Amino acid sequence: MAIKSVQNVKRKEYYLFSPFLRIFHWIMVVSILVLFGTGLLITKPMNVATTEPTFSIASMDLVRDIHFFFAFLLTAALIMRIYGFIINKGDRLFPRFWEGHFYSETVDVALHYMLLRGHHAPFLRNPLARGSYAMLYVLLLVEILTGFAMYLMANPSSAFGSIFGWVNVLVGSEMMSHYIHHYVAWFIILFALGHLYMVVRAEFMEGESEISSMFSGKKILAHTPKDANELD
Repeated sequence: MAIKSVQNVKRKEYYLFSPFLRIFHWIMVVSILVLFGTGLLITKPMNVATTEPTFSIASMDLVRDIHFFFAFLLTAALIMRIYGFIINKGDRLFPRFWEGHFYSETVDVALHYMLLRGHHAPFLRNPLARGSYAMLYVLLLVEILTGFAMYLMANPSSAFGSIFGWVNVLVGSEMMSHYIHHYVAWFIILFALGHLYMVVRAEFMEGESEISSMFSGKKILAHTPKDANELD
């Protein structure tokens, strides 16, 4: 059997992601994991037999403090990500719903990741990812609003009363905020699992430097991406 020689492929480097987006990304990764874990413990505390909660490493006070800390950290990182959106074009690669080809290209990419299509057109950020990230930011906003609304109930003397008190009124009650907060957290975890599959596949099977770009800010691609003009 003849073996084909491997030719060098000329690749072009594109600077996409600002330090603000990259820092936000990794803070978000850690925060989501910690918030989800501590959130489950808050929802259904573990039994700590024959130990006073005040002195226990698994006490609910400690778990809540960790949860609140990472909630504030994630919120601050999201503000930093918004600043990156303002100053860097590569941070603005959000879905272009008003362009008709966005939908057909999204289907193409989805079929590719479902192993039903061999390839899709090259992108700096493919339309499926754009739509998914936009949805993630909406989910994060819902978590922040409902989370701080519940924090208000736990800390009624805090300054959050005048800022987030309307959320509980809007959804009907503090308990409804809790339900929304809980189930949206599961949607975020499902997104994270799908995201992990797609970026690992793109990095190691397709050479699209998805993971490495979140360290360097750069993508190195062999083909000219269809959305390259958005960096001009």
